Amino acid sequence: PRKNFMNKIAILIILSAFLSAQSNTEVYLFDFLAVDGKYRIANPVNISNNTGYDNQPSFTKNGRHVLFASTRNEQTDIISYNIRTKKKEWLTETEGGEYSPLQIGSTNSFSAIRLDPNGYQRLYKYSMYSKNSKELVKDLKIGYHLWVGRTELVSFVLGEPVTLQYSNLKTGENKILDVNIGRSILKLPKSGLVAYISKKQKPWTVNTIDLENGSIKTMVASLQGSEDFALTKSGVLIMGRGSILYSFDPKEQMDWVQIADLSDYGLDQITRLAISPKMDKIVIVVNE
Repeated sequence: PRKNFMNKIAILIILSAFLSAQSNTEVYLFDFLAVDGKYRIANPVNISNNTGYDNQPSFTKNGRHVLFASTRNEQTDIISYNIRTKKKEWLTETEGGEYSPLQIGSTNSFSAIRLDPNGYQRLYKYSMYSKNSKELVKDLKIGYHLWVGRTELVSFVLGEPVTLQYSNLKTGENKILDVNIGRSILKLPKSGLVAYISKKQKPWTVNTIDLENGSIKTMVASLQGSEDFALTKSGVLIMGRGSILYSFDPKEQMDWVQIADLSDYGLDQITRLAISPKMDKIVIVVNE
């Protein structure tokens, strides 16, 4: 019994260290504007407004809600922010902490990474309404993920090295696509391509992979030290470094172009980003 007790204490110490190591971050919602072919942001609203770690935002398919991980009772749970009403609702209530929520297609379900108190980390499916959950991929310790179909996903899988993997939930197939990647994985609009950060060389690069044939191409060098990006419907990359927000249009530009400075709003240290389906809003995570 004493050994079990000491094991539990050790796990609690590890989890406490993990949470304390996470920075205090906030999620800001901006208007996202295209003026004369150039992107602009305006009217920031702090939609997390919460002490601790608030991060990993994504929009629902109808663009009406933002899902993100938010600190509650010394762990992270998933919360939904209603853009119109400005009201928030907790969507998870488990013993573990949840991260990286994504709506699954246009269903009333979303997926999220769960880290249980015993250190077990897997991808789960949750109901938007009932708080019911189901483990999705038993064999992989997934850190970040992207749905490319109702039963297909591409994930950042923890390991030595970390890998980019394709999973088919119907067949149970898991296939390694690349290694030494960053945490951002997004689907390019109107294509079978997935964009991600490659860390195989310095500077890091934003690469694309064709899920049909596995061919990999480099789009552009990443901003130094940055590994979070968003994509517009036309395939323009949006990325931040420090307080500066940049865009890169692979069809027209050779390098990144500054589009905004968040220090104008007293904000700095941009990390994760997401753009709404209607292209009228952008959420930006900053360190506080």
